[in-house]
Amino acid sequence: MPKELVLMDHDGGVDDYLATLLLMTMENVEVLGVVVTPADCFAEPAVSATRKILDLMGYSHIPVAESTVRGINPFPRLYRRDSYVVDHLPILNQSEIITTPLVTETGQNFMIRVLREAPEKVTLMVTGPLTTVAEALDKAPDIEEKIRRIVWMGGALNVAGNVEKNFEPRHDGSAEWNAYWDPISTARVWQTSLEIIMCPLDLTNQVPVTSDFVKKIAKQRQYALSDLAGQCYALVIPQDYYFWDVTATAYLAHPEFYQLREWETEVITTGSSQGCTKIVSDGRNGRKIYAMDSINKPAFYGYILQQFAR
Repeated sequence: MPKELVLMDHDGGVDDYLATLLLMTMENVEVLGVVVTPADCFAEPAVSATRKILDLMGYSHIPVAESTVRGINPFPRLYRRDSYVVDHLPILNQSEIITTPLVTETGQNFMIRVLREAPEKVTLMVTGPLTTVAEALDKAPDIEEKIRRIVWMGGALNVAGNVEKNFEPRHDGSAEWNAYWDPISTARVWQTSLEIIMCPLDLTNQVPVTSDFVKKIAKQRQYALSDLAGQCYALVIPQDYYFWDVTATAYLAHPEFYQLREWETEVITTGSSQGCTKIVSDGRNGRKIYAMDSINKPAFYGYILQQFAR
């Protein structure tokens, strides 16, 4: 059975690195490259950490590209500094040389080239804002026909968003951060005819990173991936932290763990609700998307432990 071609686009949060780890363990996909969008991170350490992770996993042939896009509503620096911590974890710094290549072109141009050169349609696995995708589409509209689908961790439909008032006091709290970082680009992707499969907060709120799970990972510490994952999860365990990007990425390997639901939606781009991915319920036609609606939690947690035991 042919492998699914995947291009990863993450934004350097702790769970983005763990989603990258998970993706690289999947036997049913062929990863064409990794783009780092400078949103929930500082670009330099995020790119460095990504390259070191690919080195650790033996995938140094997979190129990494740094996107140069910018968002409208920056992530708090408090969130972004985790990229420095991950880049300095001991397990990622056992060698002084990084062999995974960093391409010279921007992430958005790299995305265009990879899509144009791909022999088949490519799935975009996006665990950060959609800005790099939107800019690539604006620069090269022809690439839309080379995209199989977009699997995106982002948005909130029937639950509150996670944009906190103590960081964004003028916002009403309805938006999820990846959508809020650049509502204009989110809306731009909504204007395409592409299949969008969202992993919204509605679902990720159901799969927290628990102390029990972190302890189970610790019992697998003899495995390099569990050792790295355990260090990353220990960094965030004091917070209300969820398997945001890992949940979205696991869909590529086990869609049977999930139930999808179709919604008609719109993206609010201005005002106190900007970034809100709103369900259209007043008789107007919205943009149809599929959202991950429920998940087999025991199967999901078991799968993550299994994949990181290497």
